[in-house]
Amino acid sequence: MCGIAGTLKLDYQEIPALGESLEAMNQLIAHRGPDGSGTWMHDNRYVGLTHRRLTIIDLKTGDQPMKDRYGNIIVYNGELYNYVELREELRKDYDFLTTSDTEVILAAYRKWGAECLNKFRGMFAFAIWDEKFKVLFCARDRFGIKPFYYTHEGNGFYFASEPKAMLPFLSKIQTDTDALKDYLVFQLYLDGKTLFKNINELQPGHYLIIKNGSIQVTRYWEVYYNHDWEHTPKYFYEHLQELIEDSIKFHLRSDVPVGSYLSGGVDSGIVSSIAARLQTDSEFKAFHGKFELGELYDESLYARDIAEMRNISLYEKAITSKDFIDNIGKVIFHLDYPVAGPGSFPQYMVSQLASQHLKVVLGGQGGDEIFGGYVRYLIAYFEQCIKGAIEGTLHSGNFVVTYESIIPNLTFLKNYKPLMKDFWRDGLFEDIDRRYYHLINRAPSLEKEVNWNELGTYSSFDTFRKIFNGENVGKQAYFDKMTHFDFKTLLPGLLQVEDRMSMADSPIVEFAASIPSDVKFKNGTLKMTLINAMKHELPDSVVQRKNKMGFPVPLNTWLKTDLKDFIFDLFNSQSIKDRPYFNKEEILKGIGVESEFGRKVWGLLSLELWHREFIDKADYYKNLPNNINLNKG
Repeated sequence: MCGIAGTLKLDYQEIPALGESLEAMNQLIAHRGPDGSGTWMHDNRYVGLTHRRLTIIDLKTGDQPMKDRYGNIIVYNGELYNYVELREELRKDYDFLTTSDTEVILAAYRKWGAECLNKFRGMFAFAIWDEKFKVLFCARDRFGIKPFYYTHEGNGFYFASEPKAMLPFLSKIQTDTDALKDYLVFQLYLDGKTLFKNINELQPGHYLIIKNGSIQVTRYWEVYYNHDWEHTPKYFYEHLQELIEDSIKFHLRSDVPVGSYLSGGVDSGIVSSIAARLQTDSEFKAFHGKFELGELYDESLYARDIAEMRNISLYEKAITSKDFIDNIGKVIFHLDYPVAGPGSFPQYMVSQLASQHLKVVLGGQGGDEIFGGYVRYLIAYFEQCIKGAIEGTLHSGNFVVTYESIIPNLTFLKNYKPLMKDFWRDGLFEDIDRRYYHLINRAPSLEKEVNWNELGTYSSFDTFRKIFNGENVGKQAYFDKMTHFDFKTLLPGLLQVEDRMSMADSPIVEFAASIPSDVKFKNGTLKMTLINAMKHELPDSVVQRKNKMGFPVPLNTWLKTDLKDFIFDLFNSQSIKDRPYFNKEEILKGIGVESEFGRKVWGLLSLELWHREFIDKADYYKNLPNNINLNKG
């Protein structure tokens, strides 16, 4: 990953201490790019860009900020998979000086303007200063694989790959209480909010233009669930197979070796298997994390089966409670704010292992949200099937499976009985948007630990419902509504954990959205289309397993032993007592009594560590530009 940042004075007046400001931003994202650093400032000093580089393509001539002969200048983080084809298309109008995909973006912007985004296939976040029109053009890829954050106060506009790079320029570093409420409900943030007040996320599939002091954000891409009723399941399987293999071929374009994360599940297994088969010129390396605490937490046997099938060199990391104590603070710092559950911790540990061997690692993120892999979809649909059977409406068009056909797949629910007990405790048979909200809502378990009256009147449910019932989603398919909400909210959160290449490639996503739900979710079979299309790439042990649970972390097991003192001391501190949102005594009562896969302690722990790193250290971040010395001797 690379890092980008920059600033623009909206009235086009000189920015005081512009060099120091850009250097402070560069330092705060330095970990994103160890291979190079560059900064550009306009002659009139009202706009500047800075960049940290991790070299992947065009190792010698791809330095940034990059300027073309027309005065446009770019900072860019990501990779265009189709840059070779675009370069060939553009070369008749543009004389390229490098072989980098960065210059392709500049050339495409010059030819097509904002429409260039519809040409790009890849993961990206970039900003272009257009000197002729005095415009700042910023954009983010369709799925949010690469991050982009921004803020503006008064006449100052700032952007960066990470929110922490903008903290020195906020008038005050504060918690956004609406975002905090989102996190307590979903462990995610909706509608571009972040946990920092006045710092926003440019949402996936959007671009931002600043012209004449005005900031305008526009959506350039959306996924539409227009079902294809013309074709058979066999067609969907065969075409999906072609799209996935084509996508991975593009992902393998790199001037450095490429490896993969290999969990032992279907998604990472497919990516690793195909990549290893296609990359024949060198050893293919994959990386796996495990907890040596029994079958629920150790999937290494499945990962080894995949590795053996494709002759992959598998590197394993046994993760311990000591690793948690030593690294959880670093995890929160690098995330900038907690998101998407405890899986961020083991992912950080496996990423550390991978970084010792490779710069580019493929991942399988996106498979669950695109093809329907979460067990909660089965739980939610099971309830609706019961309701439909009782009311005699199973054939009204809202049901893609029948009550009878879903029964053989209910064995998937074996480890989810506590969740189902809570789900059915109240609200049974309400409208489907309320039922899915209730299924994913974590707030009820925090009724005593959180002082909800301190968080204002904002409704997370209203924002949820707007996304869940989006106009781009068919009105009849409950399955599409569930997967769409997770695609729009959970997937970007997961990708934030380690912005990387994933299964989220636009041809795959758009094709998957066209597959009827009764094909994707036939008989309640999770990820049926993906598995049927790609099972030849996987060993039988992985195809047939029914105990896959993501990347569960034994936090609540450790809380009874190795982590008890560490967590108790953290929550018994004076600092958490001073937080207006939390009830320290109630939090202490809950340590060590949560169910095995509960996330209450995880969520509260993450929030406290975030407050300590960013709110309690506000003076450090605010004073950083003043402490920059640009004198080089």
